[in-house]
Amino acid sequence: MTAAPGTVVVTGAGLALPGADTPDALLRAPAPAAGPFDTAPRIGHRGHRYKDRATRLALCAALDALRDAALVTGEDAALAVPGVTVGVVGSSNLGNLDTACLTAATIAEESACGLSPMSLPNASSNVIASWVAIRHGLRGPNLTLCNGPTSGLDALHWGATLVSAGRVRRAVVVGVETHNPVVEDLTGVPAAELLDGAAAVVVEDARWARERGARAAAVLGPYERRSGLGPCVAALLPQGPPPGIWFTPERHEEPADAGAPVPATVPRHDLSRAFGRASGALGVLQCAAAVGWLAAGGSGDALLTCGDDTADAVAGLLLRPVTGRGPGPGAPCAVSSVTSAISASSAMESP
Repeated sequence: MTAAPGTVVVTGAGLALPGADTPDALLRAPAPAAGPFDTAPRIGHRGHRYKDRATRLALCAALDALRDAALVTGEDAALAVPGVTVGVVGSSNLGNLDTACLTAATIAEESACGLSPMSLPNASSNVIASWVAIRHGLRGPNLTLCNGPTSGLDALHWGATLVSAGRVRRAVVVGVETHNPVVEDLTGVPAAELLDGAAAVVVEDARWARERGARAAAVLGPYERRSGLGPCVAALLPQGPPPGIWFTPERHEEPADAGAPVPATVPRHDLSRAFGRASGALGVLQCAAAVGWLAAGGSGDALLTCGDDTADAVAGLLLRPVTGRGPGPGAPCAVSSVTSAISASSAMESP
């Protein structure tokens, strides 16, 4: 079966988390970790120089996702496709907060003369996505979302939109958060309850994935952003069967009455309870976990939801199993399409 125009699939996933090495491990209780995730073995000295922790974590997760998608090869992680065909979308609400605050404090105390030109770029909100692109020579569109608890799912949506609109053939979507005294002070949450890690996925046009012989792990289905969890889920599941699994918003509490938007028989997973409050990284972490669930034989759609009813913003996304899965360029990748919000008029540069 030939994939429909605009179909977007997930072809790779990567993690940089203590206690979970692979996407399927995200649904199990995390293994006891000796300490924070060590980024050195994965990205080496070059990956650490002049970079903050959030950027280093993102580089680790993105590298794993690119390898899983067979987009980089060899020990030097050489890019296997033209750089113009790959974009980057990052999501992080708090990742470089410490750098931004320290930079402002230095300017206030010493003027701009007290700043280091080597560390100043880390104060940019787009530094994480930029370093992922620079490290691997990814020359497609590059942007970062930092718009609150829905940010991770919003980033997946915009990565898929860039692909379905023809701006790029594939995109790396990475979500990362870390903890430090500045983040703890702002959020009022102890470090032990905050995520210190990253997740990344590669979203790709099914046609180009099939052409290069990549195996699709999941299909990106509809995305919705609504006021309230109930309306968001209702829009995603108007009359169809219930999902096979539900990844709930951070620290979601079920209502005492019968008002739950998803039947009680559907398994629930709140990844923030196992790995810490994930903020802008949660949606991408949910996507990686859903990929692991499907790979382990999960049946049905995975419902991903992020947001806060009190903030009047909830985002939801369906991740669907791949039909006709098989190896090689002739294998069909998917039979669903993703909603596009960008005109498809942009011409794709030839590979």
